[in-house]
Amino acid sequence: MNKLTTLLVSSLLTFSCMADYQPSDLFKIKGLSIGQAQDNQGVTGVTVLRFDQGATAGVDVRGAAPGTRETDLLKPENLVDKVHAIVLSGGSAFGLDSMSGVMNYLEQQDIGFDVGVAKVPIVTGAVLFDLTIGSPKARPDAAMGMLAAKNASRQQFIEGSVGAGTGATIGKIAGADHVLKSGIGSYAIELDDGVIVAAIVAVNAWGDVIKGDHVYAGIRNANNNGFISGKDLLLQGKKGNGFAGRNTTIGAIVTNATLTKSQALKIAQMGHDGFARAISPVHSMYDGDTLFAAGTGEVNAPDLNTLGVAAAEAVQQAIYRAVDSATSLGGIPARKDIVAQAN
Repeated sequence: MNKLTTLLVSSLLTFSCMADYQPSDLFKIKGLSIGQAQDNQGVTGVTVLRFDQGATAGVDVRGAAPGTRETDLLKPENLVDKVHAIVLSGGSAFGLDSMSGVMNYLEQQDIGFDVGVAKVPIVTGAVLFDLTIGSPKARPDAAMGMLAAKNASRQQFIEGSVGAGTGATIGKIAGADHVLKSGIGSYAIELDDGVIVAAIVAVNAWGDVIKGDHVYAGIRNANNNGFISGKDLLLQGKKGNGFAGRNTTIGAIVTNATLTKSQALKIAQMGHDGFARAISPVHSMYDGDTLFAAGTGEVNAPDLNTLGVAAAEAVQQAIYRAVDSATSLGGIPARKDIVAQAN
């Protein structure tokens, strides 16, 4: 058995032992801290991944309606090779304002790219559309972004309808009356060589969350005790109800491995396999699906294929955890409510 095969087999065996995953496992990555803030009445929020010592990052955007900041900077041919924060935000394009608040807070903490006369925090991120739940006037602004950055710690990460997942919903193909509450989830995989590969995903898809061919969470049926397949509706000739640009699943893969920007890009690309395995349809004209990848450089990287396989698995599992941990908000039930109704 060659080295690559050994690495892949070892990693896959590790995947099967992760049933005891806890969000605190994210902080086995020493260079990562996470903060969140939300408006539960307006139903929107923001999640900030801080890398105070910098992390090498890449991004892959596959949806047709994205809202992003500083993603051009992450291209391998461009100068700056470290980011200090990745921000996941609600509020559609208005939510980009939250990233200015993160930047301002990091500057106050003397964190950033040293340009001689100042340190410029490198803050990138993406937004999802949540204006149709809660108040459309409630948006993550600079103050909320600053609060989330200030809240960042290495003690805990709360999943569910919090942070960027506060206003997240899924299953929108049949229209607003059938959507399901979603949230933000995470997952981490530890490889045998001490490499950690983690994912944090805010799930706000036009489509459904699936396991194989089974709709795990998505369009609610008329009795609110089960789900309907959005893919089947489309293949039967029904047009998706007017939710253009009102969706988007966003997330970040974080590893403690040392990466180049090109390698980070490749991991983000492979991570989208997790989107495709867990969401259907995905990467649509109505979504702005965006996935970042970042390496904190704490340990040497194993084979890049292994990292990419782990990233896709972590993303897929984070999506399931996002819908499992979601709670009813803004009058929209969550998966746990539908399961309870069915029983």
